[in-house]
Amino acid sequence: MSRDARWKALLELLVERGRLDVEEAAAELEVSAATIRRDFDQLAEQQMLVRTRGGAVVHGVSYELPLRYKTARHASEKQRIAKAVAGLVAPGEAVGLTGGTTTTEVARALAVRSDLASGSPALTIVTNALNIANELAVRPQFKIVVTGGVARPQSYELIGPLADGVLAQITIDVAVLGVVAFDVTHGAAAHDEAEAAINRLLCRRAERVIVAADSSKLGRRAFARICAAEAVDTLVTDTAAAPETVRRFEDAGLRVVAV
Repeated sequence: MSRDARWKALLELLVERGRLDVEEAAAELEVSAATIRRDFDQLAEQQMLVRTRGGAVVHGVSYELPLRYKTARHASEKQRIAKAVAGLVAPGEAVGLTGGTTTTEVARALAVRSDLASGSPALTIVTNALNIANELAVRPQFKIVVTGGVARPQSYELIGPLADGVLAQITIDVAVLGVVAFDVTHGAAAHDEAEAAINRLLCRRAERVIVAADSSKLGRRAFARICAAEAVDTLVTDTAAAPETVRRFEDAGLRVVAV
């Protein structure tokens, strides 16, 4: 296992459990305790975790794993969801994409659709996510509009009043939201309030709103609310979503697509 793969696995375990012992982590990853101690020390230097006697704990109370370390979590579900979301977009539409691993997969799914291989433009993509803009900028058939703002390192999203200024001047057909939590009562939410504010404005500028969220995000709440469940038209999730959870969203008026 490479160092990057090992670090990703360690951080995912840490997020799930809150703390890890050296021996526990070594057994999980089938490496030596000395290797894990070295990994913990190096990750602590980068402020990715807090070193403790014999192990490590998450960095801070409200810990958010940076995007580059989240790409492998629920990967197959996110790819299925992304393909389904991409299928809900019509050629020529203006599409808003927030940041996140699932919306990044949506961008990739749109990029390989054969009926979007040409056009003037085939799609207009509005995003505040630097990584999504970077991936799609090489597609000449897509018109890419990037908001201004200050980059947030955890999610590669641009936030702040500069982004507000761009979004206030445009109208889009569909907004695709990546969320950390989505609940019928508490709505769609993010970890960061500035990120949530940009996502909320993107929703307001859209004719319809799609939440792309794997089943692990459903029935949960997070610190910063993006919008109410009733503001969302369609939820695209995976088939592991609990039937009662799906029914609650449907009772709230949402179309639920499980793939």
